[in-house]
Order: sequence, then structure tokens, then C-alpha cells
Amino acid sequence: MTASLATPDALALAAAIPAAALGGVAFLKGVLGVAQALRVPKFLVATTLAAFATSSPELAVSSLAALAGKPEIGLGNALGSNVVNAGLILGLALLFGALAARLNAFKRDFVLALCVPVLTLVLALDGSLSRADGALLLTLFALWMTLVVRQAMAHRREAMPDTDLSTHPMRAWLLVLVGFASLTLAGRLFVSGASAIAVALGVHAYLIGATVIAIGTTLPELVTMLLSRLRGEDDVGLGTLLGSNLFNGLAIVGLAATIHPIDAPLGEVAVALVFGVLTVLLMLPRAGVIARWRGLALLAAYAVFILVTVSQPL
Repeated sequence: MTASLATPDALALAAAIPAAALGGVAFLKGVLGVAQALRVPKFLVATTLAAFATSSPELAVSSLAALAGKPEIGLGNALGSNVVNAGLILGLALLFGALAARLNAFKRDFVLALCVPVLTLVLALDGSLSRADGALLLTLFALWMTLVVRQAMAHRREAMPDTDLSTHPMRAWLLVLVGFASLTLAGRLFVSGASAIAVALGVHAYLIGATVIAIGTTLPELVTMLLSRLRGEDDVGLGTLLGSNLFNGLAIVGLAATIHPIDAPLGEVAVALVFGVLTVLLMLPRAGVIARWRGLALLAAYAVFILVTVSQPL
């Protein structure tokens, strides 16, 4: 690779690292501050606010692709990102040690995260996702959000006001916005730099999409999860991943299909959906803990997913 080609691409990759680090710290602190100010559990804020914010790159990709008449791009990005979330990101996080996970707090979201890929697979049996299928997914998303809001309101009524806020509410929201903007910038820099380098090395475009772009759009979840682990906020990291998967599978796929029917050959989408179910099953805690060995199993599942994906006829 020539120096002229490597320099701007390498600089983009280098710039993505501090942008992701600084943005992740600000975003995590903001999320914790918002949860404290609203008097709701941290995992509820993580599965909604944090998850929706970190999934916005997938939302943008899917919506724009659907409006351009190419919703298949958004479908692949959303389903692939879910495997990255559960396989690669949680797998890496578990290398730091076992992860505490209270099943009673996440039970509903775990069940739904298992059911959504199965439902999507059933809807795609005819080789497409129609506008009616998209409307069904969006309806399920609305029902899930209703349950989450009711749970948050019930907890808020029971919780005592916290007069000793670690972060002022306005400052917490500002940190969320600034952190999210920085994480989004980091993701774009990563995708731009890594994609250009991969092309220069002769890597196939589909492989770039399955690896570089999928990882780039899930960079916010990756940074949030790893920082949550390092700071002892496992509820936030796990909630963000679960919420992101539900947002991707219900809201993003549903919106894309509603905008434009999606051609979804069963042989192609089944790979991501099956691995989506497998990785969520490996996430299920036992005795309140997700064991460290699950990390290796999740990383192995992600590696097999990549191998199977790129070995398909292009």
C-alpha cells in the first residue's frame, strides 16, 4: 500500500479511537445521570434511550436505503448488527470476566429477543417481507415500548426523589447528546478508513460490508458495553445490547419493510436469523451470571457466522 493511500485512511482510523473513547465516557455518564434524575432503573434507560441512540446508524442506513428502493441493504445491516451485538461485542466483554445479569430484570427482553428472529424467519418464508409484515413488527415494537414505559412509571412512583444527584439533569442530557455525536463520528471514521484500506488490500466488497461496516455501525454499542464493564455498570451494557437488538429487529426492519417491501431470499436471511437466535441463547444467564466461557463461545459463533456469510454465492 502506498504512503499516499495509507495516510488519510490510517488517520481516519487513528481519529476514530479517541473519538470513541471520549464519546463513550460522556455517553455512559450521561445515561447514568438521566436514570438517576428520572428515578428509573439504569437497565430501563439502557434498553431504551441508550439502545435507541446507539442503533441510530442502523436506522439511518435502513431508512435511506428503503427510500432509495433498496431496503435489502437495511435488512442485512440490521440483522448482521444483531449478530455483532450478541456475538462479537458481548463475547469481547466477557473476556474481562463473568457478567452479572439479573434474569428477573431482563426476562421480558430476553424472551422477546429470542422470539423476534423466529418471527422474522416465519414472515420471510415466502421470500419477502411485505408492508403488512413491517406493520406487524412495528406494532410489536410499540407494544414493547408501552410495557417498558409502564414499568418505568411504576418504578418512578415508588422511588424516592434523589436530592443528591451526581450529575445535574440538564448536564446529563447534554452528555448523552455530546457522547452520542462523538460515537457516531467515530463509527463513520472507522468505516471510512477501514473500508478504504480493505479495498486497497483487495478484500471483497461483501466481506467489507459483513465485517467493517457492521462493526462500524455497532461501534457505539461496543464502546458502551466495554466501558460499562470497566466501570462496574453491567446492567447498562447488557441493557444496551438487548435494547439495540430489539430496536434493530422490530423498529428498523419494520420501518424499512413498511417504506418498501423487502426481497428476502430465505437462504440469505436465515443465516443471520439463526445465528441471531443462537447468540441470544448463549447470552441467557444462569444463577444471575453469564459465565466467562460464554465469551469464547459467542466469539466462535460470530466467527462461524462470518465464514458462512462470506462463503455464500455472491
